[in-house]
Order: sequence, then structure tokens, then C-alpha cells
Amino acid sequence: LRSDLIKKGYQFATHSDTEVILNVYDHYRIDSFNLLNGIFAFAIYDLQNNELILVRDQFGIKPIHYYFHNDKFIFSSEQKAILKHHNTERRLNKTALHLQLNLRYTQGEETLFSGIKRLPPAHYLVFKGNSLEIKKYWSLKPKIDDSLTEEKAIDKLHFYLKQAVDRQLVSDVPIGVYLSGGMDSSAIVQKMSELGVNNINTFTLGFNEPTDEFPDAKRVADFFKTNHHTQSLPLNPLEQMEEVIWHAEEPKINLLQGFQMSKFVQPHVKVILGGLGGDELFAGYDIHKFIYPSRNFHKIIPEPLKKLLAWKSSFLFKIQNRPGLMKWDEYRRGIQMLLSIGQIEKYYLIIRNVWDFDSKQWETIYSKNYLKEIRNQVPPVVSWFKKYFEESSSLNPLDQVLFTEFHSKMVNDYLLVDDRMSMAHSIEERVPFLDIDLVEFGFSIPIDLKMKNGITKSLFRKAMKPYLPEKIVTKKKWGFTVNPYLQFKKDLKQRVEKELTDNYIDQEGIFNKKYVRAILNAPAHPNMRWHYNYLWILLGFKIWREKFEVKY
Repeated sequence: LRSDLIKKGYQFATHSDTEVILNVYDHYRIDSFNLLNGIFAFAIYDLQNNELILVRDQFGIKPIHYYFHNDKFIFSSEQKAILKHHNTERRLNKTALHLQLNLRYTQGEETLFSGIKRLPPAHYLVFKGNSLEIKKYWSLKPKIDDSLTEEKAIDKLHFYLKQAVDRQLVSDVPIGVYLSGGMDSSAIVQKMSELGVNNINTFTLGFNEPTDEFPDAKRVADFFKTNHHTQSLPLNPLEQMEEVIWHAEEPKINLLQGFQMSKFVQPHVKVILGGLGGDELFAGYDIHKFIYPSRNFHKIIPEPLKKLLAWKSSFLFKIQNRPGLMKWDEYRRGIQMLLSIGQIEKYYLIIRNVWDFDSKQWETIYSKNYLKEIRNQVPPVVSWFKKYFEESSSLNPLDQVLFTEFHSKMVNDYLLVDDRMSMAHSIEERVPFLDIDLVEFGFSIPIDLKMKNGITKSLFRKAMKPYLPEKIVTKKKWGFTVNPYLQFKKDLKQRVEKELTDNYIDQEGIFNKKYVRAILNAPAHPNMRWHYNYLWILLGFKIWREKFEVKY
């Protein structure tokens, strides 16, 4: 863009990307946003037109928030900065809380603070004359290339991935890689090596948990002769819960790993490359194994059968919920998932542990008074996902899920965590898999190339097989996450019993104390992961309200 502008007569005083953005805006105005490929959220004040413009990158890698009330327009990268303004009310957004309890993240423009909104990815906002307008400047439009052979797809995958990594290497300071020992981060190291990068710094963190991946990460580090750094820490997330929630501004359960990781690399590098996006592009999550076999059935189930299956799903919930056998909850959800074949949105959301399809579960989660207040005000979770499934309705159901997750969980869960936890230690995290050219190519690959015989990332595995140690290519995916069952036995139960007392829950007036007690009193069981995550969110919500002084 800089070279193009110089040819058009523009002069530059620096080599800063900020100066390029200003000049490209000066020349192309709002059409300039569509030309950008990178990680950004910025504001431009246009003196000529007396308007303020906020812009966010195509995939929401960087955040921007705003608040517009009583003739005051306030914006910031972080919500806590907006809260500093005396004009801002600190009130709970009940819709966002319902989303958080179902999804473990908030969706769309919502934040837990009433009135504070997130600018969506690939959008810009114009504030002028005490009014604002939000518009989309770019859309992901999947175009499946059915002529694509496996061989050609592999060639293109290497081309676009190498190009993406090369683009992300521009830096004035040393760059490192989060090396989990999985395929995505290993592929980034491989491409850096192929591009001739010397003395690659790689970092692996573990928590003395079964999911630690030190041996695999070392295997990759030795293979490419990187400067490898490792650290093992005791995983006590509750000890730092207050600090990580302060940075995240949400009571999320997957914060500590990223927080500790960026703290670990901070003395060594200021820019880090991560593998986020690879699973969304190439179908790498375990949930994709459940969606892939059913992909051909969702569009052929007749309406009468859908209604019958929905009735059976509701009946099943009543049978399982009445005796309170919580350890069977996971199996009931699995059967309900199968009974929702033909309704891909519901099928997907049940896999993601959304519970509000069952009306009685609302009564289980919330207090009677609170439920009366929100029942007709808070929309069901599925309403936030319908538009993505509708936009991708011409695609295979698994492609629809990948498209939807790209616009929901990836943005509002994974990218939020990566950004807040890295910036908590002033680390710039870059995500090569979210290069626009690579993403558009990824969404052109037929699903039967991405997955074969129920094997996740089949194409990606085959593409990387000649370039990575065999163990890395064939290994099962591990999540860099906390085991809620182990955490419950370690210290979650004790802290919940101490802080979420009957008296506190009554004063809060939101949750059903009988359900909280039932979870605490039930014998600990690995199948009760959802219940322990629920307690974690409730505890985090208490910390969040106290930390940010939020009124009900």
C-alpha cells in the first residue's frame, strides 16, 4: 500500500504502519478498510468532515468498545477505560450474562456491562452530529471449489501458509512462537525455518497436568533446532482469578493458561506467533467428529419428524432432570444432540453445551424472581447464531459450523482470551492462520478433503507429513485447558462453599441456590464437567461484580 501511494504522489516521513493507514484513508476513504490485511483496531478523526471513524479488523483479532448515552460518545480498546468516565453507569447486561452461562463467552456486540458495546469484526463506525452509524466493510464468502484435488489443495495450503507466516514476520523486535507440540504451532515453526529464519525462539508452558505437551514440543524444537524455552507451573487458577478477570473483563474459565504463557515469554520476546485459527479452518476440533457423520442428514429430515424428535428431547430432559442424577447429564445431552438432527443450529449448540433449549433448565439455573424478570426479555441463545447458519445455508452442515464458529466462538472466546492475556504483559500476539488469503482458501476446500474417515484435519495432516516428525502429525488433539473435574477436587469446591453461601446467593437474587448446593453435594465425577464449569462461572461472576462495582 505504501509503494502504491508513493506512485500516486504521497510522501512519507516514517516507515510506520500508522502513517500508511492515514494516507490510504486520505486517498480511498472508507474503501481503504477493505484493502487492509492484518491485526488492527483504530480511530480516525476526519477534520474535513467533522466525523469520528472507528474500524476493527476482519476477524476481530483486536478489540474496540464504545458507549453512547446522554449525548456522550466514549470509545476505548478496553471496557474498564470507558467505566472511568463519570457518565458511564455500571449496570449488568442480563442478556450477556445469559449468553455467558450458556456459552462461557458473550456473543455479538454484547458485553457484561449494560450500554458498552463491541464493534463487530469487519465493521466500521461513523460518529457525526451526535449520531452513529455502523456498517460492514468486508464479508467472508465461502466458495467451495469442487474441482480442487487433494494434491492441488496441499500445494495451495503450503503456498498460502508460507505467505501468511512471511507477512507476520515483519517486526523491529525479536519474534517467538508458542509451541504447544500440536500441528498448528509446529507448522508455523516449519514455515519460519523454510523462510530462512535463524535462531527461532519457541516457548512451551505446562501445569503438571495430563495434557502437558513437553515431549512433543521438544520433538519439534529439536527437529528444527530452535532456541527452546520451557517452564512448568502449578496450576492454581483460583489464586489469580481476580487479576485475570480484571484484564479479561469477563469471568471466563480459560484465562490463566494464556496469562501465564505471555508472562513466561515477556522477558525474551515482545512479539509472539500463535496457532489459533488452524482448527477452525481445517476442521480440527473433536466436535467436528460428531458433526461430520451426520452432515448428510440435516437437510433431509422432514418437519413432522423434527417436531417429534424435539418432543422426545424435551421428555428426555424431564426424565433425567427429575431425579437429579447429574453424572448422567452428559449422556442425556448426547442423546438430545442426536434427536436434533435436521436442526443444525440446535445440534451444534447442544454439542457446545448450550442448555436453554430446555425451558425447565431456566428454572434450575435462575431464582424464581429473577426468572420472572428476564423470561420475556432475554432472547434464547440460538437466536444469536441463526444468521450465520442462514448466510451459509448453501454449504455442507459441517462447513456451516466452521463458518459460524469463525464469527462467534473464535472471535468472542479464543481471540478475546489471546488478546487480553497477551496484552496483560505487553506482548503482541499474531495469528498467521487468520491471514485473509489463507482464510479464503481454507473456506474453498471441500469438507471431504478436510476430513476423511472421521479423522480431523485429514488434509492438513497429509500436507505436513513430509515436513514434521510423524508423532506430531498423527497425535490426538489436546486442549491447552484446565480439567474442571480435577480443579473441583483441588480447590474449586472449597472456594465455592466459602464464597457462594446461601446468604450471598439470596442477596444476589439471580441464581438458584438449591442447584448450587446439589452440585456441591453430589459425589465428584468426571462426567460432571459442565456443572463444575458452571460453578466456576458463578464464582467468576461474583469476582467480576465486586472488581468492577457493577450494580444489579
